[in-house]
Amino acid sequence: VFTMMSTWRRGRQLLIERTSEDNPPLVRFIAELDPSRMPRVRGTAIYLATRHDSVPYAMMDNLRHNKVLHERVVVLTVVTERVPSVADAERVETEEVGSGIWRIIVHFGFAERPALPRVLAGYATFPIDLAETSFFVGRELPVPSLRPGIAIWREKLYAFMTRNAVSAWEYFQIPPKKVVELGTQVEL
Repeated sequence: VFTMMSTWRRGRQLLIERTSEDNPPLVRFIAELDPSRMPRVRGTAIYLATRHDSVPYAMMDNLRHNKVLHERVVVLTVVTERVPSVADAERVETEEVGSGIWRIIVHFGFAERPALPRVLAGYATFPIDLAETSFFVGRELPVPSLRPGIAIWREKLYAFMTRNAVSAWEYFQIPPKKVVELGTQVEL
């Protein structure tokens, strides 16, 4: 069990590092955003992100392939606190970063079952119409490589565990019809 847990932790750290290598910091991305080259479409796009300070790779992949950005873009990070539950007043943090892009951090306690749509729909400060919202979720497919960082047998174990893990949209109780899942292969 220890081997599996330590492999999961190290593999996840590497995956976050490797997916963040090509993505710029969020503040720089917004500063360099050229509205004339990037058409905006109606609605809200919520990108689930592990790190709130850089552009999620699902957002970069969507921009590379579709070359559009929604009117309102939310980079959403979920933080699990070391308490059983979080008070509603302390659950959501919002910050407008610029150009219609928002950073939202949602806090859950370790004993809570995170239901993102319910929390976001009930948050009056930043109202989200779920009918006009799409959730973009990245799906990383780890590929063993010769890069340093983790033993090859652990890379294979991590890849196996990732294939069998619950997807983020299921865990956060996001309706399947509201999810756009973008996959990418990541060399560990």
